[in-house]
Amino acid sequence: MALISRKSFQLYSSSAPASRSALMTLSRRLNFISGQHKPQNCSSVAKRMMCAKDKSQYTFRRNKHVQLQMQSLSANETVHLCGDMRNCTKSNNVWMDEQLFFKRLNSLCTSKEILYFLSSLEVMSDTMASGALQKISELEVDDNGLKNPALLENEVFRALCFQFEFESSNLSNTGLLNALQALIRLRIDPQSTLMMSLLSESEERLGRGQLTAEHLCALGESLLELESPSCATLEQIVNHMQEGDIKSWSPREVVMVYNILEVTVREGKQWQSLLNRLNSVTLGAVSQLSPNFVSEILNSLVVLRQTRAVLLVTALCKHSVQHVPHFTDHELVNVLEAFLYFGQKMQNFTEALERHVPRSIHTMHPQTVSKVMQYCCEKTILSKPIFDAVAEGFISSADRLTTDQIAAYIIPFGTLNYLPPSASSLFGKLEIVLHTRLRHFQPHTLLNLLHSCVLIQRYPTNFLPKIFSPYFLQKLQAQPPGLNRVVMSQLTQLFLTVTLECPFYEGPKLLSKYQVKACPTPQSSLDVHLFKRVKTGLLDLLKKRIYFASEVSTPYFYVVDIEIKLDGEGFVLPAAQLEEVHRRIALCVDGQNRFCAHSHNLLGEEAIKQRHLQLLGYEVVQIPFFEIESLQNTRKIADYLHKKIFPCT
Repeated sequence: MALISRKSFQLYSSSAPASRSALMTLSRRLNFISGQHKPQNCSSVAKRMMCAKDKSQYTFRRNKHVQLQMQSLSANETVHLCGDMRNCTKSNNVWMDEQLFFKRLNSLCTSKEILYFLSSLEVMSDTMASGALQKISELEVDDNGLKNPALLENEVFRALCFQFEFESSNLSNTGLLNALQALIRLRIDPQSTLMMSLLSESEERLGRGQLTAEHLCALGESLLELESPSCATLEQIVNHMQEGDIKSWSPREVVMVYNILEVTVREGKQWQSLLNRLNSVTLGAVSQLSPNFVSEILNSLVVLRQTRAVLLVTALCKHSVQHVPHFTDHELVNVLEAFLYFGQKMQNFTEALERHVPRSIHTMHPQTVSKVMQYCCEKTILSKPIFDAVAEGFISSADRLTTDQIAAYIIPFGTLNYLPPSASSLFGKLEIVLHTRLRHFQPHTLLNLLHSCVLIQRYPTNFLPKIFSPYFLQKLQAQPPGLNRVVMSQLTQLFLTVTLECPFYEGPKLLSKYQVKACPTPQSSLDVHLFKRVKTGLLDLLKKRIYFASEVSTPYFYVVDIEIKLDGEGFVLPAAQLEEVHRRIALCVDGQNRFCAHSHNLLGEEAIKQRHLQLLGYEVVQIPFFEIESLQNTRKIADYLHKKIFPCT
């Protein structure tokens, strides 16, 4: 039995005058659709739909939309619209007070319960009906789209849609815009007559200046859900919003305007004057912002390239710390991207991540985990709680990750030179994944991944024949960034690693034309101030500048910060002397930029360099910044260097 069988299902609008009230049976509408009968008030609706179609072709921002088929409704159903609640005869209809309606609606947990509840009512306001559609959209839509497409075949649902389509001009602003928003979320085809009617009516009211700030906000949010919203309409919304006092805008209105400006700026519009005012107002309201609004505004500031809004960005980043446990995956990604874009790094934010990631690792989206690892990697933050949790997460979920996500999980371990307690299982799982999915990796992604492994002495010898093959090298060259100096340095370091550390490797070698003679290490460049202090101390110790050389290029890819040569009896030789050199000492002057942030843990690039210099015959002496920074004069530095370089004399 149909839920609305043999009943009159009425809507009324509290804002529409009674004179606009019209009774129209659903059967007459169906006849009109099939060309059999034409209702009296259809011409204005048809005109609006045609105008809307001429103005723009809307499509959804999401991947899919659905066609809403209306024709299969029972033709004997009667659907009425009452123009004014004061003229609605309660005695002849099942009617419920709006407050009680929404209290009952909010207690329902499924769309089936909501539609059954609606079928028990014969009269409701358009605000109530649109509220029901919004509740249904909240329950029925997730990141993958509409959960239950059969919902669209429900007769109560389709009766509501018919009412909104053909009586859009009689709706209140709230009913119209809430319905539009809900139907967009439900992926109803934006080019359907239903959607075009609602969009057209909304734009007409916008043009007539009939929408309040709250309604402008709702319309703006709805249009932003569409793939190609009309920039002219969005600009109209912003212009109407500016007629009021910006300082009085609610956080929701602020976020909506930021989002609209994102779209219009992409079209070449310039709004910097408005942005400056908006940024200033937002700064004063940061403490009131919800996690969602913090994330949305930070994302807008990135898109709008607001690099001069330093105070606002800093305030938002500080405020985001308390929201870390409450961010959705998407929101946290936005926040992390803002931290990266604006160069923000806060210890308490890292600590919040260290509490959040380990307990959420098995429920976090892999893309969110990837962004967390990117943040740690680029900020050189070696957080053992995060890295250990990510390692465990990889072991349990690697088979479900994309190749880019696999690389994003693993590369930071090599970059920051860290092996977690579960290293054996972690790299065992990685090897299994590589064996089964090697051909799915993009060339540069695979090279970055394998290079990061050798930084921490995990040798991918089974996969190096592929890396060194001419075919793979051609693929590297064909894809951006091609075979630039950094890529060729990675190849050279891989080859040097198997030569020095894997004598059992018998696969193909890297052709000499793909090898570089010096390693570019901008991240590990010399700390000029520290280097100068060390050279001054050495001069005091050795008395003459000829006894040491600085920034010495070796035949083996690496550059030595300071080299000291000794003869067979341990005496220091002039740096330029080539004969009778029995020992070479490589001083590695390691400033803070060669270590993980707030840590004494060397970065992977510097660790492998010092390891390889030892294998090449150098005596490596590390001069870390944290050992020398407290030495206050040249004499103390000279004594320190004496003990480090010549511990037995």
